[in-house]
Amino acid sequence: MKNFKLNNDVEIPIVGSGANTYGKEGNQYSGALRGDTQEIDWAIENGYRHFDIAQVYNNEEVLGKGLQKSSLPREDFFITTKLNTYGGFGGADWVHAEIEKSLEKLQTDYIDLFLIHFPWDNNDEILETWNILEDYYNRGVFRTIGVSNFEKEHLDLILVNGKIKPAVNQIESHIGKWNEELIAYNKGNDIATVAWSPLGGIDENAKKVLEEIGNQYGKTYAQVVLRYQIERDVIVIPKSHNKDRQAQSLDIFDFDLTANDRKRIASL
Repeated sequence: MKNFKLNNDVEIPIVGSGANTYGKEGNQYSGALRGDTQEIDWAIENGYRHFDIAQVYNNEEVLGKGLQKSSLPREDFFITTKLNTYGGFGGADWVHAEIEKSLEKLQTDYIDLFLIHFPWDNNDEILETWNILEDYYNRGVFRTIGVSNFEKEHLDLILVNGKIKPAVNQIESHIGKWNEELIAYNKGNDIATVAWSPLGGIDENAKKVLEEIGNQYGKTYAQVVLRYQIERDVIVIPKSHNKDRQAQSLDIFDFDLTANDRKRIASL
């Protein structure tokens, strides 16, 4: 595993697991709601130590159970979770209460990376929320803090008015939408990029090109994409409900793409 050093010198594994992300009612992958830790168990067995979850996915509790089942100490794991701001801001007391719920569900007294999940249309409320995250960071409850799905204007709001720079901006980045401009903006401000859905957007034509590249190295098309992502310093959190494919997503550190490989992938 390769670790990526964030802007406060905390290290995050460059590949994480989105195992058991789907925890919503009606979704075919409802193991999180059932308390089924199987995907977490597989991921730990395969070697994952970085887990990415969120309040809105209803999967904090199942991750907490899975990590408690493990014989590994808490400090071996890097946990990312996110404040559910999909519906906007519920007030300062609400933010505090949601954070405490996350800590309780995860059965931990600290969180490695805590994110604001979505921006919304009220700058004052965003800053108030960020200030609360800063307080938890200063008290050591959060090792790092950051944002998710933020565009340039949202980042600028915090960079100008906040006391602590976001360590991470988790965004959409895949073949269907590489998001190069925003990734460059993140990097220019010493903010790490985490790609959600890093294997999205792959149509049959793209898959054919990726397989041609992968055949040179004995790798799958998915492994080629993940390798491309991490070679440009993008942290990835692939999701899989299959133990073998989970393992494949970690098996990307024994080859390097050529400049021509990267050019072909970038053009997809």
